[in-house]
Order: sequence, then structure tokens, then C-alpha cells
Amino acid sequence: MKTTRNSQRLHRAKRVRSKVSGTPERPRMRVFRSLRSMYVQIIDDTKHTTIVSARLEDTKAKNSVEGAKKLGELIAKKAMDKGIDEIVFDRGGYKYHGKVKAIAEGARDAGLKF
Repeated sequence: MKTTRNSQRLHRAKRVRSKVSGTPERPRMRVFRSLRSMYVQIIDDTKHTTIVSARLEDTKAKNSVEGAKKLGELIAKKAMDKGIDEIVFDRGGYKYHGKVKAIAEGARDAGLKF
């Protein structure tokens, strides 16, 4: 079987998911990056439901680090409206730098606790 970059990322994501789980008190914030956009979900793993979601198109920003920071601020605002102030961060197998780090910093700046 050929090892692709995406299969390696999925393997890392599985390894992280074995240790990280969202509860109703501290749901999981999941990040997904594609070549054109970024998506963030806040998930309650006990009920298997998505509580809040946001995508880059909702912010009307570009697919850049600055856009990622705006996406983090947007998801934090939506989460605070639902009464969520504490989360567990799931980077989805991506390295914690660049856009993924900017999403986390934007959410922290807007008031979410990790």
C-alpha cells in the first residue's frame, strides 16, 4: 500500500483521537484544512453531535493565517453564544503551526479556554 500525505495525516489524527475526547462540559474543537478552505467544528463526543460549526467562507476572509485567526474568533463567538467557554483542541493530524495555530490563537483571544 502506498503511503500518501493524507493517509499519514489520518493516521496521526487517529492517534490523537485515541487520547482526546469531547464531553458536554468540554467539547472537542476539530480543525480541517483543505487547499481552498478551512472548517472548524465543536463536537460533543458523548452524544456524537456537532454543537457549532464555522467555515472560512463565513468570515469572508482569504485562505491565509489572518483568515484563520478570524475563523478562530468566529467559532469562539458562536461557542460563547451556545454557553461553551472551555474546549479540547483537536488539530486533526496537522502540525500545530501556521493556520492551525492561528485558529487556536484566534479562539483564545476571543475568550475560549483550552
